[in-house]
Amino acid sequence: MKIEDLQKKAKTLRKDIIEMIYRAKSGHPGGSLSIADILAVLYWKEMNVDPENPKMENRDRLVLSKGHAAPALYAALIEKGFLGDEGKNLIPTLRRWHSPLQGHPDMKKLAGVEMSTGSLGQGLSAANGMALSAKIYNNDFRVYTILGDGELQEGQVWEAVMTAAHYKLDNLVAIVDYNNLQIDGKVSDVMDVAPIGEKFKAFNWSVIEIDGHNYEEIINALDTAKTVKGKPTVIVANTAKGKGVSFMENNPGFHGMAPNEEEYKKAMEELKED
Repeated sequence: MKIEDLQKKAKTLRKDIIEMIYRAKSGHPGGSLSIADILAVLYWKEMNVDPENPKMENRDRLVLSKGHAAPALYAALIEKGFLGDEGKNLIPTLRRWHSPLQGHPDMKKLAGVEMSTGSLGQGLSAANGMALSAKIYNNDFRVYTILGDGELQEGQVWEAVMTAAHYKLDNLVAIVDYNNLQIDGKVSDVMDVAPIGEKFKAFNWSVIEIDGHNYEEIINALDTAKTVKGKPTVIVANTAKGKGVSFMENNPGFHGMAPNEEEYKKAMEELKED
């Protein structure tokens, strides 16, 4: 798929995200919007997945460790076809009772969700298990996990980082959504995690730093990760929280706040197709 087509996919994902959160009157728009470009590349160019056979043995896996960004994952699964013809009809049901689109991903409720996440810090551990399993059983699928930068403040993350390096999980790629904002403000003010790249290098990971909204850089980083042998790869993706909606960009207030009607209309107008 061409880059311009991936950009259109990402814009569709962003519209779905805003629609979901506005209808729910709650949710996390900022960190969902910041990973839309990465998800577009993963689902429409990178990962080997089949919406018609979501449990195929050799599928690539994605663990959304920052589970509060569930609307972004749901949008990707809906647009990719994992929810069938009814997928679009589910968009207004985010966070509703009995909806498969819960506030955080639930692997028992929705095809395509590889791991139930939400308690921050646990996704990389789950991804490690999947990648190690592939090694043990000689499967050639790859495992991807997306972490928030504030999530790196969790100690379990660094235990998992050490484990992945110890077992030489070169079929594992961690992607850090480095937007430098969390619910209480700047990550650098709350509990600084910099320098992220140097810390991962110290744990014997291969490190690639990119602009997380530049499609060529995203694609090249994922391609490079496939050539790395004997160690896992982390892609440190510098992003803007709320990317794609001007008044949400780099605004910590929209970490976990739904837009009102006026803001919703303005956001959807900005995301209209050219």
